[in-house]
Amino acid sequence: MPAKKDTAPTTAAPRGYRAVFAVREFRFVFAAHLLSLLGVVVSEIALTVLVYDLTGSPFLSALTFALGLLPYLFGGILFAGVADRYPARRTLVTCDLICAACVAVMVLPSTPVAGLLALRCAVAAVSPVFTGTRMAALTDILGEGDLYVLGRSLLRIVSQSALLAGYGVGGVLLAVIPARGAIGVTFGTFLCSAALLRLGTRKRPARKAAGKSAGKSATGNRADKPHGMMRESLASAGFLLRDRRIRVLLLLFWIPAMFVVAPEALAAPYADAIDAGPAALGLMMCAMPVGHISAELYVGTALSPRARSRIVLPVAALGLVPLLVYAARPGLGWALPALALSGVGAAYVIGLDQWFVAAVPEERRGSAMTLLTAGLMTIQGLGMAVAGAAAEFFPVHHVVAWSGGIGTVCCLLLVREARRTAPEAGATEVRDGSGRQVTTG
Repeated sequence: MPAKKDTAPTTAAPRGYRAVFAVREFRFVFAAHLLSLLGVVVSEIALTVLVYDLTGSPFLSALTFALGLLPYLFGGILFAGVADRYPARRTLVTCDLICAACVAVMVLPSTPVAGLLALRCAVAAVSPVFTGTRMAALTDILGEGDLYVLGRSLLRIVSQSALLAGYGVGGVLLAVIPARGAIGVTFGTFLCSAALLRLGTRKRPARKAAGKSAGKSATGNRADKPHGMMRESLASAGFLLRDRRIRVLLLLFWIPAMFVVAPEALAAPYADAIDAGPAALGLMMCAMPVGHISAELYVGTALSPRARSRIVLPVAALGLVPLLVYAARPGLGWALPALALSGVGAAYVIGLDQWFVAAVPEERRGSAMTLLTAGLMTIQGLGMAVAGAAAEFFPVHHVVAWSGGIGTVCCLLLVREARRTAPEAGATEVRDGSGRQVTTG
């Protein structure tokens, strides 16, 4: 008598974001990211308050925020090679420990204001190396296809959510403990992040063997000494920026971000111009992140890898168009939807991540991710500064509208260049079911 077939229902493999969380290593990376990010946001608020309490200077207080952005370019260009030269786990843990040490010195009552600002710069210079290394390490943990794209999406969603939750948590903490105590919370989050990454991720070799790509310098010094590392990092940045395809993809990340920050940077003066209160200002600051999070969750959950790839260029071209409504000096009822729609426009980045990984050689992936992060943070700071300077001479609503208009023109030019540099049809295939990207050409 033939044996009966097993008719018990089989458990379907998890899909979408659930499939990403099914990877054990990613769960540790995600938890470490959440802890360190919340700590950084809380410490930014606390450090700003501390500097103002010590100096009474609005300029120095505001400078603490700017110093969180400006050193990104320095660290991202000069130390990008670290991400490929050394094993990812060691680099990530070392970066966390360096940041924890800087924060520990900030907490000391004897640390002067100049020391606080210098330590803030040090943490910001380390951040792009950490972020770039982690982004590159995700390709080892999740592969280069759909799982990687969704993993990057989840980390972005956490970053946007942390801005909403972190400022609230920071305000509550500062109401019950001194500013230095709130900064001390970050010390604990950095240590926890280091422990999670050390214990929860596998040891993997460096992408680039020591001395393999840079060799020895003309003076005979090894390339992994500090000055050799800087030369290698600069050479890697030059290689990436000279590649026409990689360059346009980087600009597609950077340019929309430069213009979309204008309404956030000018939210306070615009709220004052339309006689809106503090509650309205809070809604305006939240509208764009809420739109971004909602769109990213939808695109990551409902669209296939092919569909995400198809929407990249149309959404990138039109993402800044909602800001044109500011030309009519809208009230809150129109400004909030415009801001939310601008946030929705950032959903093109999910597909762009997929393109970027395919375009960058594996041995330069860490450097590329570090350069991407450094440029993104720097250009957002530049966008805020330019918008603020323009608002000194022109009405705020005109500045925001012109940001939408000029940004849209720039994006259309980038879209045209991206089409010209696209791989030939059939060179790259994305398998919807496998979550892996297969390159045949």
